[in-house]
Amino acid sequence: MDLVAPVVVEPLRRRRCSECHRGPLERMILEFNAPVCLDCADLGHLVFLPRGDTALTRRAREGSTLWAVVVRHNRRRTRYERRGLLVEEAALAGAERACLADAEARARRRARDAERRAALDTEVTAALRAEILRLFPSCPVDRADEIAAHASAKGSGRVGRTAAGRSLDRGAVTAAVRAGVRHVDTPYDTLLMRGVPRHQARTRVAPAIEAVLRAWRGGGGDARG
Repeated sequence: MDLVAPVVVEPLRRRRCSECHRGPLERMILEFNAPVCLDCADLGHLVFLPRGDTALTRRAREGSTLWAVVVRHNRRRTRYERRGLLVEEAALAGAERACLADAEARARRRARDAERRAALDTEVTAALRAEILRLFPSCPVDRADEIAAHASAKGSGRVGRTAAGRSLDRGAVTAAVRAGVRHVDTPYDTLLMRGVPRHQARTRVAPAIEAVLRAWRGGGGDARG
C-alpha cells in the first residue's frame, strides 16, 4: 500500500490557524482550503529537516512512523518547491548517528587510500633514486635523493610523474638528473634573473652540465642517454 505523506506549506503571507486562531504561522496544512497549524493538525511534535543531505533525509524518513513534506510556493516559477521534511525527532537522531558512522567510515577509507597513495609515491621515488644511482654511480647519494624527490613530487607533472618516468625510461631519468644539475651546479638560475633568454642560458650552461654528468657516470658514456 502506497504511503501518502501530508503536505505542509510555508505560507508567503501572514496566516492564522482556522481552529486555534494562532498566528502568524511558519508552517501549516490546508484543510478544506483553510489554514491549520501543525499542533492542531497533530504534526507539532515533528522536527524540520531541510533538504540537501540525501542519505540523512532517506534514513530519517524511513525511521519515522509519521512524516510530512514541506513545500513553499515559488511565485517566479509559479509552482510549489520542496523545502524539506518534518520527521520524528528520534528518527532524525538515529539517522544522524547512522550518517555520522558512515562519515567516519568514509574518513577511515580516505585515510587508508591516502596511505596507499603515499606508499606508492614512496615506491616511485625510491625506484627513481635507485635508477639514478645505477646510471650515475658517482652521483652523491644526497643529490640522488633530492633529484628523485623533486622529480616524483605528486601533482608536479615532472619527469617522475610521467609514464616514461614511472617506467624508469633511461632518457626520462637522465632528463631529471640534467634538470637537477642545471639548477644546482650551474649559474642557470642567475642567468635567467639577469634577463638572459632561457634557450641562450641553457646553451651557456650545457658544457658545465655535461661535465657533471660525465663525472657522475664515472667518466664514461654519453650523458644524453
